[in-house]
Amino acid sequence: MRTNETNQKITNGQEEFIMKPYVDWCFKELMRNPKTRQGFIAVLLKVPPEEIGETILLKNELSRRSEEEKQGILDVHVLLRNGVQIDMEMQVAYVDYWDERQMFYLCKMFADQLKKGEGYEKLQKCIQVGILNFTYFHDDDISYHVINFRDNKTMKLYSDKMEIQILELPKIPEGYQDPDGIVAWMKFFRGPDKKEMEELAKENPYLEEAYEDLLEMSQDEEKRREYEARERAIRDYEHFKHAAERAAERALKEGHEKGMRQGIQEGIQQGIQQTLIDLYRKQVLTVEQAAVECGMTVEEFQKLL
Repeated sequence: MRTNETNQKITNGQEEFIMKPYVDWCFKELMRNPKTRQGFIAVLLKVPPEEIGETILLKNELSRRSEEEKQGILDVHVLLRNGVQIDMEMQVAYVDYWDERQMFYLCKMFADQLKKGEGYEKLQKCIQVGILNFTYFHDDDISYHVINFRDNKTMKLYSDKMEIQILELPKIPEGYQDPDGIVAWMKFFRGPDKKEMEELAKENPYLEEAYEDLLEMSQDEEKRREYEARERAIRDYEHFKHAAERAAERALKEGHEKGMRQGIQEGIQQGIQQTLIDLYRKQVLTVEQAAVECGMTVEEFQKLL
């Protein structure tokens, strides 16, 4: 266990700070650890961690077959030894068309398995996992949804080759105790209650690994700068988006013509792109982070500069 060693290096002034695992940058850093990946994927698939074995982090950019085809950029893209692929995305705040984006990424991941001339029997299961720090399903109190293709009448499973899992952190059942289950991981990702995270780590060796990494990252000056830059970028992005939406609502109320709504929406998108360009120029975002937020490749983003 590394926790005691880590704590000895922490000064009194720094001791209280701990990164929030629900910030996407922090989540991705935690998932670099093979043991943490193994433990989390095991609860997603409802199998013992030993059955997962080795996992491989793949590149996070899906291929394009033409210049016109939309780019797909995945957060944490993992290949299991049985050929199953999993994309795990941490979403801090609500974004428009989030559900469509999840389906797009899942379909791209599934289709990209086949090379030219290969048969459909090569296709393996693909799972899109969305971990949300906001409520997506407002008409229920279920915190963990697993979505497959099913027959509408019989409700029989048609295929499990494509699956979406959605974890809503605000809906975590507080009284539920299952140290080896999905709720324990959701409580950890939600953070930042240090005492609760310590208790979770004591009861689960895979969460213990994640917690120890989190402590080390939180006291690493370079990683802390990257984390704080990402937090600022998220705040700035959300602030601009809300300001632009309020401006659009005011303009519509003032009686602009029918076609104005589309123009305003286009203006909002252009404004968001400009904000991301400004954040990149101020070195708040890296070029890779800015490109991801714009939904384009690094090369495409650089053309905007």
